[in-house]
Amino acid sequence: EIQLGMHTIRSHGVQVARTHMNDWMILFLLVAIDITLNVIEPFHRFVGEGMMTDLRYPLKENTVPFWAVPLVAILLPFLVILIYYFIRWDVYDLHNAILGLLFSVLITGVLTDAIKDAVGRPRPDFFWRCFPNGKAVFDQVTRNVMCTGNKNVIKEGHKSFPSGHTSWSFAGLGFLAWYLSGKVRAFDRRGHIAKLCLVFLPLLIAALVGVSRVDDYWHHWQDVFAGGLLGIAVASICYLQFFPPPYDTDGWGPHAYFQMLAESQNGAQSSSANTNRLNVQHAELEAVYIPPQDNAETVQSQ
Repeated sequence: EIQLGMHTIRSHGVQVARTHMNDWMILFLLVAIDITLNVIEPFHRFVGEGMMTDLRYPLKENTVPFWAVPLVAILLPFLVILIYYFIRWDVYDLHNAILGLLFSVLITGVLTDAIKDAVGRPRPDFFWRCFPNGKAVFDQVTRNVMCTGNKNVIKEGHKSFPSGHTSWSFAGLGFLAWYLSGKVRAFDRRGHIAKLCLVFLPLLIAALVGVSRVDDYWHHWQDVFAGGLLGIAVASICYLQFFPPPYDTDGWGPHAYFQMLAESQNGAQSSSANTNRLNVQHAELEAVYIPPQDNAETVQSQ
């Protein structure tokens, strides 16, 4: 049963949001944790003199800057979700899609930054971050690097694994790919390849973001590969938490929508049953026959 325009932000927005109040609180907690992970100092892994051979790639600017990642991973999927809301006017779909998207990118961000800080892998351009003047300095005993560059640049140089650009992109755009596959019914067994092309488009954009990180020498290919796997895995889990699989008969809508329909139908059936029960009782009362008192008994009593 599809009820278009029956559940809008104005009519059911507050009611739907209240059911996930705790989830929104957790989202703010994830933001605070991710900010903390970016502030603390990562693990400074030992970088010996002999290791510098593979870490002398040039220090370049980002092809995809940091500020562009939220635009690609969050704003673009949000716009698609919002457009679908104006087509269907279903606040259940809008709310659960936005909640799933935010959980996808924030959980991925926390996992990515936590692993970055714990691993402390140097980036491919670490030499020029550590020695911007090109003059290498090493400890006389351990031959570990003794960096002379900017502390913030060096700090960022110890955050190679996994790729944050890639994990965030695959988290947001991977969720969008799942969302589109459900809405266009990509797996309806009719063999429309155009639907698959639409589903793969967000994944292609995420893959190109990952490739740019290797081209800019900010990441090793293993960092990008791990970041992509992490992002798409979290996106898949978060999507299936709020929506049925796209190949399911009800794959076009969120779990909350069908649960609401089931509850409303059960309520209607129970109210109908109560009404029928009252009608039967009323009919039984009307059918009761009260015989008149016997005249003989009346005279005898007098």
